[in-house]
Amino acid sequence: MTPHISRKRSTLAIATAVAAGALLTAGLTTGASAQPVADATPSAAPQSLTASAKADLLQDANADKAATADKIGLGAKEKLVVRDVVKDRDGTTHTRYERTYEGLPVLGGDLVVHTAKNGKLKGVTKATKASVKVASTDAKLAKSSVAKSAESTAAKAKTSKADAQSPRKVIWAAKGKPVLAFETVVTGMQKDGTPSRLHVITDAATGKKLFERQAIENGTGNSQYSGKVEIGSKKGTNGFDLTDDARGGHSTFNLENGEGEGKLFTDDDDTWGNGKPDDAQTAGVDAAYGAQVTWDYYKTVHGREGIKGDGKGATSRVHYGDSYVNAFWDDSCFCMTYGDGEGNKKPLTSIDVAAHEMSHGVTSATGNMEYSGESGGLNEATSDIFGTAVEFNSKSPEDIGDYLIGEEIDINGDGSPLRYMDKPSKDGQSLDNWSADAGNVDVHYSSGIANHFFYLLSEGSGAKEINGVKYDSPTADGSKVEGIGRDKAEKIWFKALTTEFTTTTDYKAAREGTLKAASDLYGADSAEYKGVEAAWTGVNVK
Repeated sequence: MTPHISRKRSTLAIATAVAAGALLTAGLTTGASAQPVADATPSAAPQSLTASAKADLLQDANADKAATADKIGLGAKEKLVVRDVVKDRDGTTHTRYERTYEGLPVLGGDLVVHTAKNGKLKGVTKATKASVKVASTDAKLAKSSVAKSAESTAAKAKTSKADAQSPRKVIWAAKGKPVLAFETVVTGMQKDGTPSRLHVITDAATGKKLFERQAIENGTGNSQYSGKVEIGSKKGTNGFDLTDDARGGHSTFNLENGEGEGKLFTDDDDTWGNGKPDDAQTAGVDAAYGAQVTWDYYKTVHGREGIKGDGKGATSRVHYGDSYVNAFWDDSCFCMTYGDGEGNKKPLTSIDVAAHEMSHGVTSATGNMEYSGESGGLNEATSDIFGTAVEFNSKSPEDIGDYLIGEEIDINGDGSPLRYMDKPSKDGQSLDNWSADAGNVDVHYSSGIANHFFYLLSEGSGAKEINGVKYDSPTADGSKVEGIGRDKAEKIWFKALTTEFTTTTDYKAAREGTLKAASDLYGADSAEYKGVEAAWTGVNVK
């Protein structure tokens, strides 16, 4: 295709990608499955905030945090640290806090304080219901032995070049009775070439490993073309820079099949790429465009300007490693990184990948569900759900949406999709429904429970055809579920994520959180509330 360009904007054919087991496409619906006409925006929906307005709310919350701690009954040794704030259209604020105890971070101690417009406390959502208290903050174990133990844990996970950073003392409150512990971050390289940032929690008295989680959140896949798009660029020192000032200064860098920070993409005439992977700029354009439509989705649909809601753009890095078949979000650099796939010929840089990875950043700034166990499945599903929503919202004429995951990349070699939202188990590994073992399943497969819930909530159960694709979504108990439409389903999930979910949210708590969100948005007697109940029952979460 021949690119068409204009000053500070570029139009070209771009290559796209989908990360296997982690990313999904959205669905436009027609005919009987068409989305219902949206009602007027509910008063409990999030208010659109400018970066400065949000900064003011955060400043106010910070100034009042001591009084808030006292109001919600925290102990004298506990203090609050402001993380995020969401304001509803009716003036209700939802302020998210971390907690400290005698100056030590309390992992699993995060909470959300809900305050009415008149200042009256409406409630508190806590990650733990336990009282945060330990007998002493003096550790019996030496940091050197803790670090060595953490490196051993990383070695068992087949992490190469494992290097433990200095452990820090924390209070571990995410599970059971709070205890004094050490948190050790072990860096290195995972077996597939993905950077590793493994967090290991160790009991400070016994040396027992209490928990571990991987901070790099990723998935695998291939690529395809998705047609002509426009991207934001700006006049630079020498020609044009691939930096989008209209979206928080998001910039795209070329790692040149290595690691590190990379080089900012530049171009003499503002014509970027050729639509083929043999031009290094093509993957850069894909990544920039994916970030662009993701930014636009969160801003126009949910009133959130940027991943953290602070008006600042993230960074995209392409051409990572040699034949790296993966893509990942790293919160420490606030960036998305994409490999080039097998033989460095199929960059993983589609809309779905960008939306999925950026949504990990949104989750990190809000609910921050631990990337392990049931909370990890919910974390991964959140990126799947909003990857779907972003692609739908982008209205790409080249990639009509559906509820099949990675159906166009043929990673299985037989034309089958990677995953199926209507019946996740069709991929051979994902879970359709909740069971007591769900927390022991890889997060990319336990996410199937929430993905199935989202499909049921959006479209309902049973057989149907949408955009030429046939679906047949079952329920755990054989019940019939009526969908409420994707538009409302994604708004309910977003509100629950930003105002109800915490680091320890499991599937039972997710059910409670989405029901609360549906009640706030549409009413406790609404069809939407009943739809959420029915969809969770349909995946055996009661």
